[in-house]
Amino acid sequence: MQALESLESNVRSYSRSFPAVFTRARGSIMLTEGGQRTIDFLSGAGTLNYGHNNHQIKLAITEYLASDAVVHGLDMATPAKLQFMDTFSSVILRERNLPYRFQFTGPSGACAVEAALKLSRKVTGRHNIVSFTHGYHGMSLGAIAASGSRYYRTASGAALSGATFSPYDGYLGQAVDTADYLRKVLTDESSGVDYPAAILLETVQGEGGINVAGREWLRSIQALAKDVGALLIVDDVQMGCGRTGDFFSFEFAGLSPDIVVLSKSLSGYGLPLSMLLIKEEFDAWQPGEHTGTFRGNNLALVSATAAIEIYWRCRAFSQTIHHLGDFTRRRLETIASEHGNRFAVRGRGMAWGFDCEMPEIAAATTRTAFEKGLILERCGRVDEVIKFLPALTIDSETLDEGLNIFEESLVKTLRQC
Repeated sequence: MQALESLESNVRSYSRSFPAVFTRARGSIMLTEGGQRTIDFLSGAGTLNYGHNNHQIKLAITEYLASDAVVHGLDMATPAKLQFMDTFSSVILRERNLPYRFQFTGPSGACAVEAALKLSRKVTGRHNIVSFTHGYHGMSLGAIAASGSRYYRTASGAALSGATFSPYDGYLGQAVDTADYLRKVLTDESSGVDYPAAILLETVQGEGGINVAGREWLRSIQALAKDVGALLIVDDVQMGCGRTGDFFSFEFAGLSPDIVVLSKSLSGYGLPLSMLLIKEEFDAWQPGEHTGTFRGNNLALVSATAAIEIYWRCRAFSQTIHHLGDFTRRRLETIASEHGNRFAVRGRGMAWGFDCEMPEIAAATTRTAFEKGLILERCGRVDEVIKFLPALTIDSETLDEGLNIFEESLVKTLRQC
């Protein structure tokens, strides 16, 4: 750890929250250099939906490497790329009647968000992007301009423009329909808000505090985007690939976004892979107009194909996620009720937030949990929400053990307050 202090930039964050050297990991368990067993409820911030070192996916990777197949090939055609597109198209898209083209972007979710914003502006000839309070879309300048956190926006060191923020579902209280508010603003010629190129949203705001948009609100936003000639972009970087129970987080609402942004768990193994799904009529790119060196990482495409084949050929995996999610919700709601319902619980599938209201309580609880062998992240406006992102493949015993550690840690924190 001394090397981190002396050599790594002050910008490091997770190593501060979890001060240990992690040497091995499998499934939902990580081991430290000192041999401590730690349950992982962070899952690489949603990158490891299938757990650490998933052996079935690892087999596909090692076989590919052993064959001397192409690992880096820019956007050239390879068997790995063609197989991924065919598998994703047949297993994921056709089953959901979603006709999309693929655009492989740079390796991060922010790269994909930037591509989506750039494409929507090219298609519409407009500049403005409507995004939402508490939204988070990445750290590059275009993505952060459409993100709500003042902490991250200030750190950019640049004047951020090109985005108009609208209140997310529930932001003004349950009695206010913020979709109606946005419709009034965008259809009023004197509102001062320019027609947008796109409306960009997360169906569940991860970094924003596990804020969950309702079905009817999402449908209203989709209808509004169509009415004003804007593209609807769903950022499914963290909440896609099964995190909310279905492969896409918007399936429950019956949406058909114009552009879908995917990253994080898309590769299935923690390897960098990001892409856009684009409706054919909006694929307005000219060859090479948006490019990058690391597009379509072949090794990640192999692991992504394996993940789809293993987990998404039938709907049983989705049912398992919903079952584990219901169990998690009930446990968290029971814990909240035992403390006079002073805490709020919200989420979908296997993405849950425990709102402590006070960041001090959330910080002390997660710190104690780590000491007891559980990794939990915080999120929300001032990091007042404890975020639960267990692997979708976690066994019920380990899930229950982790929730027990959380409860013990919360009780200890409250006693010391």
